[in-house]
Amino acid sequence: MANGILGSADLAATTYTGVYLVPVNTFTVATVSICNKNATSITIRLAVAKTDATGALLPAADDYLEYETTILPNGVLERTGIVIDASRQIYARSSTANTAVMVYGIETATA
Repeated sequence: MANGILGSADLAATTYTGVYLVPVNTFTVATVSICNKNATSITIRLAVAKTDATGALLPAADDYLEYETTILPNGVLERTGIVIDASRQIYARSSTANTAVMVYGIETATA
């Protein structure tokens, strides 16, 4: 089971990015940090969504932890203590590029 940094991404503008997928037979306790590296404010979306058989499924309306949340210039948004069950994925989206996302935490086997 992995511990520490579980996934990271440099987001493209207005595109959902799967940052971390919880492995089967596992649950994860995670922290997500989103860093605005721009000199202007951005808006972000953060979701924990189910995945389909190919591992890709965009967030549904009830999957969001943050929706159109503003991060100030050179600011950070951090969500802690997110408990995620197997086969769910953390997705992030930013209104502009130059936005970094990092997921770190601990994976624990359930079987």
